Amino acid sequence: MTPTTTRESIISLEGHITGLKRDVENIKKNDLQHLHADIDKLGGKIDKIYWVLLATVGAVALQLFNTFIA
Repeated sequence: MTPTTTRESIISLEGHITGLKRDVENIKKNDLQHLHADIDKLGGKIDKIYWVLLATVGAVALQLFNTFIA
């Protein structure tokens, strides 16, 4: 349905703007919260990888130290 008068056009545009505002709020509430949770989970995984790498470097350093001492 296309608006025929200026008044109908303005009402139609206001309806579209209201719909867009609702969509933006929906994105803010749902998608950004899920994205934030995913980033937090990723941070935990990165911490685990960091500690594994740190332990590996420490073990290699200890082996090299033992090799040079013995």
